Amino acid sequence: MDDRETGTTLMPRWDAAGLITAVVTHAATGEPLMVAHMNDEALARTIESGEAWFWSRSRQRLWKKGETSGHVMKVVELRMDCDQDAIWLRADPHGPACHTNAASCFYRRLEGGALIRTE
Repeated sequence: MDDRETGTTLMPRWDAAGLITAVVTHAATGEPLMVAHMNDEALARTIESGEAWFWSRSRQRLWKKGETSGHVMKVVELRMDCDQDAIWLRADPHGPACHTNAASCFYRRLEGGALIRTE
């Protein structure tokens, strides 16, 4: 094991595209809200501002969660996984987390080979 796995130094393990997977849960309930990606600038802006920033792979640009909808996510805590290739944001969402206006992006469950809406 090295410092990345057991130490106190932030050393994200970026993928080949310079991204890290970001899992977001509701700070109060623990409910999963969304999964996105961050690059170094998104992570830095999130740490600096206390609000969630991500890298859009489809638009190839940085975006602040809620920049158009107003549904920002206030970050309560950031946690890095053991080998620093994924980050967990515990957040206080100010509105729906999903671009479909669902409270969570995980609003469907798989049942009998079909997706069934849960809310």
